[in-house]
Amino acid sequence: MAIQTRAVVRAVGLGLLSWFIPFVISFFLVALKKTNAPLFTSIMYLVVLATAGLLMIWYFRKRPFSAVEAVEVGALWFVINLVCDYPMFAFGPMKMTAPAYYSEIGLVYLTFPIFAVMAARLPKA
Repeated sequence: MAIQTRAVVRAVGLGLLSWFIPFVISFFLVALKKTNAPLFTSIMYLVVLATAGLLMIWYFRKRPFSAVEAVEVGALWFVINLVCDYPMFAFGPMKMTAPAYYSEIGLVYLTFPIFAVMAARLPKA
């Protein structure tokens, strides 16, 4: 039971990091968004991809895992990112409609469950 609780705490903590890391990096690139929005978007997609990959490696390191657990963690991180973004984009400085948010930002968070499924398909060492 303690191991499961620790895994959940770890999954939630890393899920929050999966949102926080790109969020912080975006602050350093905000000027770029004004001058070259497509480049900003491309860089942020790469940041989310790298963050997802590194955090998945960190979460699953040195232990066996099931495909079900991988999908659950990926889905959890997807939800965490959407929930953390919601106040920023619904009420905060970005003020985007839901369709605009999902078409510009929200769909990129599908990276987390996609990476998880792919990681679960890797051969076990």
